[in-house]
Amino acid sequence: MEKFVITDDTALAELKRRLLARSAPGGSPAAAARLESVRTIVEAVRTEGDAAVARFTEQFDGVRLAPERFELTREEIEAAESRVDPETLAALGRAMENIRDFHCRNLRQSWEQEYSDGSVIGQRVGPVESAGVYVPGGKAFYPSSVLMNIVPARVAGVPEIIMVSPPSCDGDIHPGVVAAARMAGATRVFRVGGAQAVAALAFGTETIPAVCKITGPGNAYVTAAKALVRGAVEIDSEAGPSEVLVLADASTNPRYAATELFAQAEHDEEAMCLLVADSEQTAAAVAAVVEAELPALRRAGIASRALDELGMLIVARSAAEAVDLANFIAPEHLSVQTRDPEETARGICNAGAVMVGPMTPVAVGDYIAGPNHVLPTMRRARFSSPLTAEDFRKVTSYIRYSETRLRAQGADIVRLAELEGLEAHARSVKVRLEES
Repeated sequence: MEKFVITDDTALAELKRRLLARSAPGGSPAAAARLESVRTIVEAVRTEGDAAVARFTEQFDGVRLAPERFELTREEIEAAESRVDPETLAALGRAMENIRDFHCRNLRQSWEQEYSDGSVIGQRVGPVESAGVYVPGGKAFYPSSVLMNIVPARVAGVPEIIMVSPPSCDGDIHPGVVAAARMAGATRVFRVGGAQAVAALAFGTETIPAVCKITGPGNAYVTAAKALVRGAVEIDSEAGPSEVLVLADASTNPRYAATELFAQAEHDEEAMCLLVADSEQTAAAVAAVVEAELPALRRAGIASRALDELGMLIVARSAAEAVDLANFIAPEHLSVQTRDPEETARGICNAGAVMVGPMTPVAVGDYIAGPNHVLPTMRRARFSSPLTAEDFRKVTSYIRYSETRLRAQGADIVRLAELEGLEAHARSVKVRLEES
């Protein structure tokens, strides 16, 4: 991991410049080429439907599937679930209950205000008609992501929830992923993935229905596809690689800090893992643990590349500067492991999720605490939020005016419409006032 010591304001400015470059959406020639490749896939699925999905599934996943085999049957789902041991199913169930309980707490309700003249204004809140949940495969399998996407959609009341996942486990979806989908309440499950699955959910094919919203993480190709279909459907976000920032001081257990860096680095080679310490001694202690324990990781190859290429040990000049830097970076995950973690956390305003104290590893948020692990990345925590049940709902304004209220406010409406030069707007009020 690279070490960066902030010695003065010039060094701080240079660090921020480098961090901004890391967090910027891909504008490299490789990223541009990838976007054009994905555009071709999306357009082919839009125009050719199932045939294109089958072609790209064989090309990219190495699995030949006829369209009638895209969807898992009820028998296949039950068989997959039977292959998951009971203890794991129980753990998934407990996690699901915590997630459901958390997301039930922040739902808006419909409301109406009725006036004495009989007029009514209000909002009617309800679910989107359908949602598509993307669950990645390949380098790892993510039953936790199944729960984090489907459970909030269920809490929101979405009637149709379609899950897609690539056939990357012996030509099929991992049994744990299928079991989680059934438990959480997916209505249909398809063994297709990649940009082709995103396009199918956006536009629909002969076999795969179009949905109103697509959520769930994926690789760079999946993210690019979500960006391209936005507008035809809504998406949760254009998520980047995993991120963690650990705030540490002399009181920090170096092994605890190192494990947080490992936990994100093992996701993929592009994960951003940062530690901001109060002294060179603290940074050195964590660096020593990383060097000693990294080789023992099962995914050491992936983690070591992430730490070597994007990992950084930053030494701040003060605790206040460390907090300011964390707010500037706005990380997906922020692990606060300082002497007074609650006081430190009070200074944080930009982070997807804040894990406070030494006994709160990021993994508790990833799996079981209840808050969603679908979080803003690439500094988007400055203006966006984790996935919630509200993301699967929409609001319709409701207005019913009485003649009395229209007469009371009509002149103002006419005046404002004429101010904007919209004569027909004004006329729509005048004719009612003249003829009633």
